[in-house]
Amino acid sequence: MAAAKTRTSTFSRNLSTAAPSHGPGLKCGPNGTVFLSSGIPDLDKILGGGFPLGSLVMVMEDAEAPHHMLLLRNFMAQGLVLGQHLLYSSPARDPRGFLGTLPSPAASKDDKSRERDPDQEKGLRIAWQYKKYFGENQLDGQRDGKHEYSNEFDLRKPLERHFINGPRIDCVSIQDCPDLSTLRDRCATFLSQFPRNDGSISCAGRIAIQSFCAPQRAYSNMEWDMLSFIRSLKSMVRSSNSVAIITFPPSLLSPSFCKRWQHMADTLLSVKAIQDEDKELAQLLTGYQDMVGFLNVHKVARINTQVPVILEATTFSIKLQKRRYLVLECLNQAPVDGSSGTSYGTSGGCSSSSKTGNLDF
Repeated sequence: MAAAKTRTSTFSRNLSTAAPSHGPGLKCGPNGTVFLSSGIPDLDKILGGGFPLGSLVMVMEDAEAPHHMLLLRNFMAQGLVLGQHLLYSSPARDPRGFLGTLPSPAASKDDKSRERDPDQEKGLRIAWQYKKYFGENQLDGQRDGKHEYSNEFDLRKPLERHFINGPRIDCVSIQDCPDLSTLRDRCATFLSQFPRNDGSISCAGRIAIQSFCAPQRAYSNMEWDMLSFIRSLKSMVRSSNSVAIITFPPSLLSPSFCKRWQHMADTLLSVKAIQDEDKELAQLLTGYQDMVGFLNVHKVARINTQVPVILEATTFSIKLQKRRYLVLECLNQAPVDGSSGTSYGTSGGCSSSSKTGNLDF
């Protein structure tokens, strides 16, 4: 009798291929999307995971307050902490001096618990016995080698010098660039280090361009040239493992060109300052005293899909928790007539009646 042949299906799953591994600071998303953190945990949650690799992010500045610098600092600091490459362009004469204002990552909960209870390990004799198998140096190396996808940054504590003085940072002063072709060449050289392929991603790059149409730039009145630069930068970023963020003041652009710039962005954000002592706004919103501005999400990047993103809210309040940490929260309406109930849109009862007493089921 002939040996029976094993029947194999052409649609059988190939178990030999493993999922591609990515470097620190990268997270896999749906439809093969790989996310890169914005440096603000709340913003990552709002956007569905962060900034997708190969996307162009544009932030519209506010002429009254530099709140866009908060987003830019956290974005740059997150990349340096994770060991990612950074290209920073600024209208200042010495752009490297801006790196000294980047915030430092705050201590994690595990570090705080160890500082709070230093004698806790003495009572755990079993855990103490495990140290002879690992050693103190190995345990410390594992703690230091742990990279978080998104950190909370302390705005009052500057970033350590060894992050700023590394060779992975490239700073460009726009005053030294006579035209946009010089900046385009610098961006192309930087992005050539992160070619896109189907394998694992060992490292990613970040590009941060501050105040692209500022008056200090020699090409601030060449709107068509700036639009061409944004289009070429978007095409270069799309074919690389990197994310580019551009901040610009929309008040310096004509309305037609401002709409064109917004259309070129994959992710479009805007910041707005809060006027001092706005009594009407203080009565309308809860937690008005802690707010420093508003963040509007106009567009969310969608890579490898045509399904639009429907956000629960598009306007969020920018708060400085303990004057140190940047926090984004949804806007909540203040209670009406001084009642002590919860914010607008939440209810803890089983009926819509506002009368007090026993509930009728």
